[in-house]
Amino acid sequence: MDGPGSKMDESNIKITVKFTTQSIPITISHDSTVQGLKTLLLPLTSILPRGQTLIFKGRILENDKSLRESGIINGARVMLVGSKGLHQGDGPIMKEAPSRIISRNTNAVNEKKEFKPDKSRTERWKATNIVALADCNLKEIPDEVWPCAPFIRILDVSHNSIQHVPDRIDCLTRLKKLSLNGNGLLDESISWPGLTSLKLLQFLSLSQNCLNTLPSTLGLLTSLQQLHVANNKLTSLPNEIGNLTELEVLKVNNNRISYIPSNIGNCTPLIEVDLSSNHLNELPDGFCSLHNLKALHLSNNAMTSLPNSLFRMCTELSTLDLHNTEITMDTLRQCEGWEDFDKRRRAKHQKQIDFRVMNSAEFDEGADKN
Repeated sequence: MDGPGSKMDESNIKITVKFTTQSIPITISHDSTVQGLKTLLLPLTSILPRGQTLIFKGRILENDKSLRESGIINGARVMLVGSKGLHQGDGPIMKEAPSRIISRNTNAVNEKKEFKPDKSRTERWKATNIVALADCNLKEIPDEVWPCAPFIRILDVSHNSIQHVPDRIDCLTRLKKLSLNGNGLLDESISWPGLTSLKLLQFLSLSQNCLNTLPSTLGLLTSLQQLHVANNKLTSLPNEIGNLTELEVLKVNNNRISYIPSNIGNCTPLIEVDLSSNHLNELPDGFCSLHNLKALHLSNNAMTSLPNSLFRMCTELSTLDLHNTEITMDTLRQCEGWEDFDKRRRAKHQKQIDFRVMNSAEFDEGADKN
């Protein structure tokens, strides 16, 4: 006699999707739609569903039909063709080799500057409270930094090759701004206990690295006002992001995020959120609690709708980027509060024209008109 799970097993089929040189195995319900299959392929290919064309036995599959109706059976092979320009979630931007510039007059070669210990520099750090060491070919935070810890308010070691953020980062107890972007940092490269002990930190940039996750301890940075983690390999944000109740700017574009915690709504000071170029299908209703939100960037996602109360509750929202999503203008007009939002975005657009920032008279929120 068949076991209790036999019917469930019979409802699933295994197929192979051919995409460029890849063969992607998929287990999916036989009654799932072609659109459902495309959504499943999104995180595996970084191709938006609208940019996917699925072909089986020479036929282009229709989105609203089930796999069963489309004649796809267990063991079938389906071809995927991706449309150019509809990729997203590209991940980190890797550093290029240092440029070599040859002077026309001297033929001298100017290379990326290198850090050398300098007593006068440490005195300047103490006087200005700023350590600026971007683009210095560093592989570690220099030892000269640590004796200056009681004075440092800003530390910028971006665009180097820092391999490790050590435990002793916790000695920078007065640090307010930390830039670590563009170092190729991995999850294990960072001493998170040390970093998240910086209670006065207001600005943290970890963009253009190779991070797969952010720890729950991120929520300990309760003074944080700006968090930049764009161009990494993140698939989600920790639930504890809701503890960042001073956060005003959140930039997590160009990752692989498919899930946003609902308690992001606790971050009520948020003014700007950039979630563009990720794997999002929807936003949590928690976004409706962001009453101070002015700019929301969602381009290059698999979005088909917005929380219905977003426009009605987010009464400051005037910038909404929806390019390369499946949200249409008709969908937007059906949302509560659309009329008031429309007035705000038109007023902002007119102001930009008045200041000669924009020349185009048409503004479509990036939504499809069909």
